[in-house]
Amino acid sequence: MKTTRPRSTPLAVEEAAQAFAALGSEQRLAVLRQLVRAGPAGMSIGELGQATGITGATLTHHLRFLAQAGLLNQARKGRSVICAAVAYARVEALAAYLLANCCADAPGPHLPQEHSHG
Repeated sequence: MKTTRPRSTPLAVEEAAQAFAALGSEQRLAVLRQLVRAGPAGMSIGELGQATGITGATLTHHLRFLAQAGLLNQARKGRSVICAAVAYARVEALAAYLLANCCADAPGPHLPQEHSHG
Protein backbone atom coordinates (compact mmCIF):
# COMPACT_ATOMS: atom_id res chain seq x y z
CA MET A 1 0.00 0.00 0.00
CA LYS A 2 1.46 3.31 -1.06
CA THR A 3 1.43 6.04 1.56
CA THR A 4 1.42 9.68 0.66
CA ARG A 5 2.68 12.55 2.71
CA PRO A 6 0.40 15.48 3.39
CA ARG A 7 0.85 18.43 1.05
CA SER A 8 2.85 21.26 2.52
CA THR A 9 1.00 24.37 3.56
CA PRO A 10 2.40 27.88 3.20
CA LEU A 11 4.43 29.04 6.18
CA ALA A 12 4.21 32.37 7.93
CA VAL A 13 7.50 34.23 8.11
CA GLU A 14 7.77 33.51 11.86
CA GLU A 15 7.35 29.76 11.31
CA ALA A 16 9.88 29.78 8.50
CA ALA A 17 12.38 31.72 10.60
CA GLN A 18 12.05 29.27 13.51
CA ALA A 19 12.52 26.25 11.26
CA PHE A 20 15.45 27.79 9.38
CA ALA A 21 17.07 28.69 12.72
CA ALA A 22 16.73 25.06 13.77
CA LEU A 23 18.46 23.97 10.57
CA GLY A 24 21.13 26.67 10.90
CA SER A 25 23.44 24.44 12.93
CA GLU A 26 25.62 21.85 11.22
CA GLN A 27 24.98 19.45 14.08
CA ARG A 28 21.19 19.88 14.00
CA LEU A 29 21.19 19.46 10.24
CA ALA A 30 23.23 16.26 10.64
CA VAL A 31 20.74 14.97 13.24
CA LEU A 32 17.74 15.71 11.03
CA ARG A 33 19.44 14.21 7.97
CA GLN A 34 20.17 11.01 9.92
CA LEU A 35 16.57 10.79 11.16
CA VAL A 36 15.16 11.31 7.68
CA ARG A 37 17.40 8.50 6.42
CA ALA A 38 16.20 6.26 9.27
CA GLY A 39 12.62 6.60 8.02
CA PRO A 40 9.40 6.60 10.04
CA ALA A 41 10.71 4.05 12.58
CA GLY A 42 13.29 6.57 13.76
CA MET A 43 16.26 5.82 15.97
CA SER A 44 17.01 5.68 19.67
CA ILE A 45 18.97 8.59 21.09
CA GLY A 46 21.93 6.24 21.61
CA GLU A 47 21.88 5.10 17.97
CA LEU A 48 21.52 8.69 16.82
CA GLY A 49 24.50 9.73 18.93
CA GLN A 50 26.63 6.93 17.48
CA ALA A 51 25.59 7.75 13.92
CA THR A 52 26.24 11.49 14.21
CA GLY A 53 29.06 11.60 16.75
CA ILE A 54 26.97 13.98 18.88
CA THR A 55 26.26 12.72 22.37
CA GLY A 56 25.02 13.63 25.82
CA ALA A 57 23.76 17.06 26.69
CA THR A 58 24.75 18.46 23.29
CA LEU A 59 22.54 15.95 21.47
CA THR A 60 19.68 16.54 23.92
CA HIS A 61 19.94 20.29 23.30
CA HIS A 62 19.81 19.86 19.53
CA LEU A 63 16.90 17.39 19.73
CA ARG A 64 14.92 19.84 21.85
CA PHE A 65 15.58 22.66 19.37
CA LEU A 66 14.45 20.51 16.41
CA ALA A 67 11.35 19.31 18.27
CA GLN A 68 10.36 22.89 19.15
CA ALA A 69 10.63 23.77 15.46
CA GLY A 70 8.26 20.89 14.65
CA LEU A 71 10.85 18.91 12.71
CA LEU A 72 11.01 15.76 14.84
CA ASN A 73 9.06 13.79 17.38
CA GLN A 74 10.25 11.86 20.42
CA ALA A 75 8.45 8.91 22.01
CA ARG A 76 9.40 6.55 24.81
CA LYS A 77 9.59 2.90 23.75
CA GLY A 78 10.44 0.71 26.69
CA ARG A 79 13.62 2.08 28.20
CA SER A 80 14.62 4.00 25.08
CA VAL A 81 13.56 7.33 23.64
CA ILE A 82 12.95 7.04 19.91
CA CYS A 83 13.36 10.11 17.72
CA ALA A 84 11.84 10.34 14.27
CA ALA A 85 11.70 13.02 11.62
CA VAL A 86 8.02 13.79 11.21
CA ALA A 87 8.07 16.96 9.25
CA TYR A 88 8.59 15.96 5.65
CA ALA A 89 5.76 18.29 4.64
CA ARG A 90 7.33 21.05 6.76
CA VAL A 91 10.69 20.66 5.02
CA GLU A 92 8.91 20.81 1.67
CA ALA A 93 7.11 23.95 2.88
CA LEU A 94 10.47 25.51 3.79
CA ALA A 95 11.79 24.84 0.30
CA ALA A 96 8.61 26.27 -1.20
CA TYR A 97 8.93 29.31 1.07
CA LEU A 98 12.44 30.00 -0.22
CA LEU A 99 11.41 29.60 -3.83
CA ALA A 100 8.25 31.70 -3.52
CA ASN A 101 9.46 34.44 -1.20
CA CYS A 102 13.19 34.69 -1.66
CA CYS A 103 13.81 33.55 -5.22
CA ALA A 104 10.61 34.59 -6.98
CA ASP A 105 12.23 37.39 -8.97
CA ALA A 106 15.58 35.72 -9.50
CA PRO A 107 16.33 34.15 -12.84
CA GLY A 108 16.15 30.38 -12.76
CA PRO A 109 19.24 28.26 -13.27
CA HIS A 110 18.07 27.57 -16.80
CA LEU A 111 17.67 31.29 -17.57
CA PRO A 112 21.09 32.97 -17.63
CA GLN A 113 21.17 36.68 -16.96
CA GLU A 114 21.87 38.84 -19.95
CA HIS A 115 25.14 40.72 -19.76
CA SER A 116 25.81 43.99 -21.50
CA HIS A 117 29.19 43.98 -23.17
CA GLY A 118 29.09 47.69 -24.04
